[in-house]
Amino acid sequence: MTSYGSSPAASSGSRTNGLAIASLCCGVVGLVFLNIILGPVAIILGAVARRQAAVKNGAGMAKAGIVLGVVDIVLWLVMLAVAASGGFSWYVGG
Repeated sequence: MTSYGSSPAASSGSRTNGLAIASLCCGVVGLVFLNIILGPVAIILGAVARRQAAVKNGAGMAKAGIVLGVVDIVLWLVMLAVAASGGFSWYVGG
C-alpha cells in the first residue's frame, strides 16, 4: 500500500542514466554557449551512457546528446568559416 501523495511509478526503482541526462543538457546548452567545448563533452558522455544503456535507462537521451554534440561542432565550424570570410556586413542607409 502506498502512502498518500506518492505514486507507485516514482518508487519503482527504474532510474534514468545520469550521464544520458548530462549529455542531453550539454548538447542543448552547447547550441547557444561554448559549443566547441560542450559539443565534444556531450558526445563523450552520450557514448558512455549508450554503453551503460543495458543496465540503466536513457538510451534515447544519450543518442540525442550525441546528435546535439555533433550539431554543436558543425555550428562552430560554420561560425568559424563565416568569421574567416570577413563576417556579415549589414548595409543600412541610402
